[in-house]
This record gives sequence, structure tokens and C-alpha cells, in this order.
Amino acid sequence: MTKSLQELAEFLGARVIGDPAVVVTGLASLDDAVEGEISFLANPRYAPKVAATKASAVVLPPGADSHGRNVIETPNPYLAFAKLLTLFHVAPPEPMGVMDGALVGKNVTIGADITVYPGATIMDGVKLGNRSVVYPGAVLYPGVEVGDDVTIHANVVIRERCIIGNRVIIQSGAVIGSDGFGYAPDNGQWYKIPQIGIVIVEDDVEIGANCAIDRAALDVTRIGRGTKIDNLVQIAHNCVIGEDCMIVSQVGISGSTRLGNHVTLAGQVGVVGHLTIGDNAIVGAKSGIAGSLPAGSQVSGIPAYDHRQWLKTSAVVPKLPDVKKSVSALEKRVAELEKLLQQENR
Repeated sequence: MTKSLQELAEFLGARVIGDPAVVVTGLASLDDAVEGEISFLANPRYAPKVAATKASAVVLPPGADSHGRNVIETPNPYLAFAKLLTLFHVAPPEPMGVMDGALVGKNVTIGADITVYPGATIMDGVKLGNRSVVYPGAVLYPGVEVGDDVTIHANVVIRERCIIGNRVIIQSGAVIGSDGFGYAPDNGQWYKIPQIGIVIVEDDVEIGANCAIDRAALDVTRIGRGTKIDNLVQIAHNCVIGEDCMIVSQVGISGSTRLGNHVTLAGQVGVVGHLTIGDNAIVGAKSGIAGSLPAGSQVSGIPAYDHRQWLKTSAVVPKLPDVKKSVSALEKRVAELEKLLQQENR
């Protein structure tokens, strides 16, 4: 694909500084770009690289030094570059229908322009929306509903009756609708509680590789519109995740927890069950959430508390051995002084 700088600027709703007729054939980093490619600057730390890059053009924020380069100016260069990557490299796949070697059950509803690869299994009563793609090894249990423009990668399992919205991406190995971890005590043993609910994944969600999202015991485990879930995340039964949340790798969320909208859980956060995390809360990596958090919270630590206080506390921890030595020395000196005072008072 080739585009002029002006065409790219119009596509982004941005403006050109320099020669709008420059032809762009691809994208690359500031370090690796060559003539004909466009790069971007999102972090001011790397601004000196704009002067040295061989790119034919650079996407820059307003006010950045162009060093004489051709520029597309936009307030969010990172987002602009992501859109250009999509334009140049993400083409809709040609639909191939249900291919030989795919297993399709009874009473299955198939939309237009779909692709079901060999080795995929579509069980009875499944509804598969328009332009959706199911890769080899994926299994859709009976009664699953999948919306339009959904991509289900290899070896995904979507369990019975779960519902997937439009434009959802599910990466390889994820399991949607596995049984929730529910057991009743029975004279020293455990009786399995049937998990008869479902999972609903709303529109524009992405679910990373090897995630597990458990079906509800009775009602719905829900993943809100636009939420992005990284690899290796566990979301337990009856959780409700709000819209546009960001859940990073190795997070574990216990049952019946509710996240508001725009919540960020950084890597390896652990959340106990039956609590609420308010809108726009941010939880730092490796934190343990033992209680509900109000909207706008910024916390870190185990157990988690205010992030700024946690930073101060963390800065003190490496100094504790020296503090201990100082305290021990002071204790020794105090003991010596007390001994002298006792001698003088005799």
C-alpha cells in the first residue's frame, strides 16, 4: 500500500507540516525507519531521535521540534500510529465459509461472510454472526451466541449458552464459561454446586490468551463493553466488569466482585470476592485488594492503600537495616546512660 502524507493526514483528521505529496509505503520506529516510511514520537524522552531518523515523515504532537522533517501533527501520536498500523497491515480476511474438516452440529445459524477453519467445532444450536472467524481447535458448545465481526482464535473454548457481542477478539487458549469454583461443605468433603449461569461478553472486548472467565452460579458473569483483558487472567463466577476496563496479565478476581467503568488492574493484582471497585480506580502491580475501593482510588501494596503513601513507604524499606543499626546503637547508649545515672544516685 502507498499513501501520500496528505491522504494519511485526512484519514487521521490531522494536518501536514511540510510536503503533503510525500509518498509513504510503510511504518517503522524512529531507529529503524528508512526513506518511504513514517514513524512517530509519543514520549518526549525520545525527541532527539527525530533529528536522526531516516523516516520520510514523523507523527508529532503540537509544538514538538520537527528538525526539518515532514510531519503529521496530531494531539495523540500513539493513537494515530496505531490507526496507521491498522490501515497498512490489518486487512479483513477473505471469507472462506465453513471449510472441510470443520464440525458443525444441528440447528446452527451461520451469518454471511464467515470463516470456520478445519478442526473447529460448532455444536448444536450455535448462532455465528456475520464476518466472524473461528480458527482451528476452537470449540463452541451448544447454544452459544456469537455476534458480528468476532475473531475466535485457535483452541478457544466457549461453553454452553454463553453470549459473545460484536467485534470481540478472543485469543488462543481462552476459556469462556468454565464452571465457577463453587462447593458446599459436606461432612468434611465438598459437594459441587452446579454452575447454571452464563458469561456475557459485550461489544468490543478483547480477551487475552489462556484467560479463564467462569460462568455464574445462577445468573451472569458480565464483561462490559470495550474492556481489554490481558493474557493469563482469571475472572471468577458472578463478577461484573464495567466498560473500558484494563485488566493486565495474571490478575485474579474472586467471585461476585464488581468493577466500575475505566478501572485499571495492573499485573498480578489479586482481588478478594464480594467487593466493589469504583469507576476510574487504578490498582498498582502485585497489589492485594481486601476491601471495596471508592471511585477514583489509586492504590498499591498488600494490603493495598493510597499509592502515594505506598511510594513513601517503599522508599523507606531499603533503609530499614541501617535504621535498625541506628536504633540498636541508641538503645545501647541509653542503657549505658541509665547505668551511669543509677551509679550517681547511689
